Amino acid sequence: MRLANSARMRRLIAFVIALACCALPAGARTPVPIGTFPPGAVDGITDVAGVRVAHVTKVEGTSVRTGATGIIANDDTWNQRVAAATYVLNGNGEMTGAHWVDQSGFLEVPVVLTNTLNVGRVDDGVVSWLIGKHPQIGVREDVPLPVVAECDDQGINDIQGRHVYAEDVVAMLDAAKPGDFLRGNVGAGTGMRAFGFAAGIGSASRVLPAQLGGYTVGVLVNANTGSRGELRIDGVPVGRALVNELLPIYPRSAGYAPPDHGRAADGSVIIVVATDAPLDHTRLRDVAKRASMGLARTGATSHVSSGDLFIAFSTTHRYPRAGGITGPPLESDEDRIDALFAATVEATESAIDDALFSAHDVSGRAGVKYFALPRERVLTLLKR
Repeated sequence: MRLANSARMRRLIAFVIALACCALPAGARTPVPIGTFPPGAVDGITDVAGVRVAHVTKVEGTSVRTGATGIIANDDTWNQRVAAATYVLNGNGEMTGAHWVDQSGFLEVPVVLTNTLNVGRVDDGVVSWLIGKHPQIGVREDVPLPVVAECDDQGINDIQGRHVYAEDVVAMLDAAKPGDFLRGNVGAGTGMRAFGFAAGIGSASRVLPAQLGGYTVGVLVNANTGSRGELRIDGVPVGRALVNELLPIYPRSAGYAPPDHGRAADGSVIIVVATDAPLDHTRLRDVAKRASMGLARTGATSHVSSGDLFIAFSTTHRYPRAGGITGPPLESDEDRIDALFAATVEATESAIDDALFSAHDVSGRAGVKYFALPRERVLTLLKR
């Protein structure tokens, strides 16, 4: 019986992951063009060649609304380490492994997003996945420090249950692929809300013209931040117009009150920036900083209890484990660097919008309900 249940569970995990890796319907893309640079083919982080994404989404019963999202820089980040850097806008959050990324200047593991109390189990899954691919880890090879970043989904999810397990993460990372992927309240974003609306995973990309290098910048966010009145979309104070509408429902009959302090109330955001521009750690830290400007354009002010943590990496500036540095010469042209900064700002703002436009109504623990952004109402406000 136990073996049968285990087999059913593995099939369920595989089904959930396969569902989460499917392409979004075209109508779910954000309808608001942000900035001046055009998006890539899927308007997502996977427009950067080599980058792969996968989700595991856990929706069980009436109280489990959580998951994980993995971003892999290339086919073998353990041996083909990519230049990387992190940036902390506000530190009430966790991104494990960040100290080593900034000390070494490279990323050698996947970046995985999940909820706050699931960090340990997800970390375990990343280690298991890496050992499965590189059996000499911890024997004759170095040991990894996983990069796992969290946001708090306790408002609608049974976060104490820590429902994402190590085996879920292994299966998820095995399923990671290039191309399009689901957005909104899926994967690590399943139980998230931003500006009082259902939100979660959003992504966007921007492609520079040939004279500025032709580089691509892709951004993926887990949006769980901001209060309703702060929300701006393409500069329009949409949140003010909707300040008393479609507010989250916290049924008093269930003896559950909305969180009024800490990250459960103020939220957090994780931002992952990828680019094929040949940049080193120092310049990538500058890129990661610019993500904060894209966040600010959405109206978010990074509250005291918000964990706003960013990581940026270059797929073309590599530090092979065998030694040396590979890739084209580092980009140093100031006009091109400025364009990369602008593309990061645009893609970050657009990715947060994408999380909102892609999400659907979601209900969960104790009858709590988050409503999706009212798409047509917002478009009417923008047209005015």
